Amino acid sequence: MKTLKIPLQNISHYETFFDRIQYLNEAGAEAAIDQVNWKETFPKYLPVSVHAAHDDNCLYLLYRVKGEILRTVNNKDFMSVWEDSCVEFFMQRQGEKTYRNFECNANGVLLAAIHESREKAEKLSPDEMASITRHASIQHYYEGKKEVSDWTLYLEIPKQTMGFSAEESLSGKKIKANFYKCGDKTEEPHFLSWSPIDTPEPDFHVPSFFGLLEME
Repeated sequence: MKTLKIPLQNISHYETFFDRIQYLNEAGAEAAIDQVNWKETFPKYLPVSVHAAHDDNCLYLLYRVKGEILRTVNNKDFMSVWEDSCVEFFMQRQGEKTYRNFECNANGVLLAAIHESREKAEKLSPDEMASITRHASIQHYYEGKKEVSDWTLYLEIPKQTMGFSAEESLSGKKIKANFYKCGDKTEEPHFLSWSPIDTPEPDFHVPSFFGLLEME
């Protein structure tokens, strides 16, 4: 099983997004989202990475995507963000049957829910959605005649929104998880993951293929 050790860092000490992002980029654990699981039908690869850390209250994630032909059609939470230029975090507490997904397009529009399966899910409450901090940045440029974009997405996800109680410590926890990059309706559809997936068709809703996050 693929494993990533998530360091304990006092990121909330920094007041601005810029400082938090810079510190997370320097002190967070880095993982490449580089598994092209369905090469024959969806061979597209993009350089994508995620930096991760926690401070015992929140999980901090910073995604970096390079050279994408951008799609950002969905503009309200719970819309079909996976069809856009999208990054995702799926997680499951050890011993639980349900799992949670946090999916954001390049503008920070969020879809999040608690799943029993792909089809059976309960959306996060308005308060839970509001608890998740998001900050997106996009830089456009041209490669030949095509406009492409480098973009980042920064997330702060409180431990309660991840299914832990306020009294629980994140330190020492082991969380099954996977990180994804997709874009079902982008000009070049793609389905990338951190931990490899072995299914006949693209499917991210497979906890059996999650890796493991070890929280320092």
